[in-house]
Amino acid sequence: MVTSVVIAAHNEAAVLGRTLRTLLADAAPGEFEVVVVANGCTDDTAAVARSFPGVTVRELAAPSKPAALNAGDAAATGFPRIYLDADITLTAAGVRALVAALTEPGVLAAAPGRRLDTTGRPLLVRAYYAINGRHPAYRNALFGRGAIALSAAGRARFGPFPDVIADDLFLDAQFGSAEKREIGSVCTVVATPRRTADLLRRLVRVRAGNAMLRAADGQVRRARRGSWLVDVVLPRPWLLPAGVCYAGLTLLAAAAARRPAARRGWGRDESSRRDGTRRDDVGRNDRVSSRDGTAPPVGTEGAAVVRATSADGDREVAS
Repeated sequence: MVTSVVIAAHNEAAVLGRTLRTLLADAAPGEFEVVVVANGCTDDTAAVARSFPGVTVRELAAPSKPAALNAGDAAATGFPRIYLDADITLTAAGVRALVAALTEPGVLAAAPGRRLDTTGRPLLVRAYYAINGRHPAYRNALFGRGAIALSAAGRARFGPFPDVIADDLFLDAQFGSAEKREIGSVCTVVATPRRTADLLRRLVRVRAGNAMLRAADGQVRRARRGSWLVDVVLPRPWLLPAGVCYAGLTLLAAAAARRPAARRGWGRDESSRRDGTRRDDVGRNDRVSSRDGTAPPVGTEGAAVVRATSADGDREVAS
C-alpha cells in the first residue's frame, strides 16, 4: 500500500526542502508517493522539489491552493492520502500514525494534535492564543494542523476541492465526529504570527474565507458565539484580560473581513515563516497560556513533535 502525500506550494522554496527531507528521511523505498504542486511561484519552489529523487512535480501558472490540491489529486495514485502544507515538517513515523488511525472501523479522516508556539510574541498575540489554544472548536477537528489524512472512502466523500480559502475547514465539514480522529501521538507545533498586525491580517483573511465557505456549503459548522467566554474564560477567571484582547481582535477582524478585498487571493502570514525566535523569552511567554495546563508550550512530552512555521491553517470556527 502506497501512501500519497500531496503538497500545494506557493513560493515555498525557503521551507519546502526541510519539509521533504523530514518526510523522506526514514521512509522505506516506495512507501510514499510525494506530489508537489508549485502554483504561481516566482521562486525556486519547483526546483527544490525536483532535487528530491522520486518526488513528482507539477507546476501551475496561477497561484491557487484549491487548483493545486486538485492537480495533486489528479497526479496522485495512492491511498491513504495526506494533504500536507509545504511549511509543515511531518516525519515518516507521523504519517504512519495518521495512516494507522484510518484502519479503525468507521474512521475516514485523521489529523495530528497541535501546539501553539508564542515564543517571543507581543502581549496581544500571546493573549489571543491563550484563548485560542483552549478553544473547544479545535477538539477532534481537522483544521489548524497543516496535515490531514484521508482514506480512499473519505476522499470519495467529495469531488474536486472548491475554490475557497478555507480548504481545511471544508474537509472538516465532510465528516461527522465519529468519522475523524485527532492523533495525540503526533503533534504539529504551529508558529503564531510575530506581530499583532500580522495576527490581525491573518484573522481577517481566515474569517473572510470561512464566510465564503459557509455561504457555499451548508454543512460547514457554524460559529458558536461566546464560546470563548463560556467555555474558556468563565472556568478560568484569570484569563479574563486575555479574553478581552481576544474579543477585541476578533471583532476588528470580523468587521474588516466584510470588505471585498479580504476575499481575494491565496494569502498567508509571512512573519511566522521568518526565523529569529528569542530563546530567553520562553518561560516568560508561556506564563499567559499555561497556568491550567490545557495549552502547554512547545516540546510536548509523550508526542512526536512536528514543527510548523505558520499558523495559516487555524480556522476561527467559533467565537
